[in-house]
Amino acid sequence: MKSKTVVKTSVFAAPIKTIFGKLKELKTLQYVAAPYAAFSPIDGNENLVWEEGKTFSFRFRLFGFMPFGIHTIKVVEFSEEAYGIFTNESNTHVPVWNHRILLKQIENAVRYTDEVEIYAGWKTPLVYLWAKSFYAHRQRKWQKMLKEK
Repeated sequence: MKSKTVVKTSVFAAPIKTIFGKLKELKTLQYVAAPYAAFSPIDGNENLVWEEGKTFSFRFRLFGFMPFGIHTIKVVEFSEEAYGIFTNESNTHVPVWNHRILLKQIENAVRYTDEVEIYAGWKTPLVYLWAKSFYAHRQRKWQKMLKEK
């Protein structure tokens, strides 16, 4: 079984610096992921800031309540200059979850793209379907959050 890739793009009517600033905060991930997924830091540090070269571990709950093991996020790239983020992620059930976030200024808006390579053995097609729905949901939540600012 080969890996599968989810790509989801939206256009956000907000400054690129605002969006990237929100990407730095764990609370943004927690907000946009709910209720599909919940991430609780193993070390209890709810104020963590993503940093290139660091690895973070979370208790992962599917749909916010179903324990789904430990989810590890290794931040490979976190570039404010290029407005790009790349993480190598994994958990008990999905050994490969490589996530790239790309921001691109387009006129008075920002094109936001999630690109995720997924590999979960025989479960890959099921995880892929969940991830397609999850990233569409995340980007709807981003739109809502940016309108509320």
